[in-house]
Amino acid sequence: MGHIIAMGGGGFSMEPDNPALDQYVIQQSGKAAPKVCFLAQASSESLEYTVNFYRAFNRLGCSASHLSLFKPHTADIAGFLGEQDIIYVGGGNTKSMLALWREWGLDVTLKQLNENGTLLAGISAGAICWFTQGLTDSIFGQLIALPCLGYLPFSATPHYDGEPGRRPAFQARVGSGELMAGYAFDDCAAGHFVDGALVECVSSRPNTKGYFVEKQGDGVSETPLEMRYLGAES
Repeated sequence: MGHIIAMGGGGFSMEPDNPALDQYVIQQSGKAAPKVCFLAQASSESLEYTVNFYRAFNRLGCSASHLSLFKPHTADIAGFLGEQDIIYVGGGNTKSMLALWREWGLDVTLKQLNENGTLLAGISAGAICWFTQGLTDSIFGQLIALPCLGYLPFSATPHYDGEPGRRPAFQARVGSGELMAGYAFDDCAAGHFVDGALVECVSSRPNTKGYFVEKQGDGVSETPLEMRYLGAES
């Protein structure tokens, strides 16, 4: 089954002292020490970001790796990614990341891997990229509708509570029809999708939420999603 975990915010880059969301991702692989590969193209393959990934996931008992598309360590990229249990995508510029992925064929490769059991996960840009459309700040000073990979038949936005313009911009574009109905996730909230359908929403912080936003008549409806607070389990 194709598992995708989309995080509106949180994870090792935003909550270095709270590994709850990353632990959840690891648990869904079904393996005690999964192979996890980091894709950091949205951040221009930031060295600091990548080092922080290794630090976090090695500490969590994973076999961590990363793939660079500027200095790839192998010619068999599909083969290398196919060895991974989890592919974890970082935040940054979604538009630039997707352009690079399409040039290297990762838009096709990642879909095939997901259908064959590789878990896909990510934060911010690494969350909305899996959807048909996303609301992105990839262009300076703007929040725009962006065509994404289409693995999930909805639109999406991260940082729903973390950036003041996100909620009104997402609702306005869904209401106008520029964006299809879709999911909005607060920072530290995540949606877990299996075979294209949402099966669970989790959070690493109390009172953070996810929502389903859709056009309704002349307006927009925002339906809160049932959340499971991961901290309640510790």
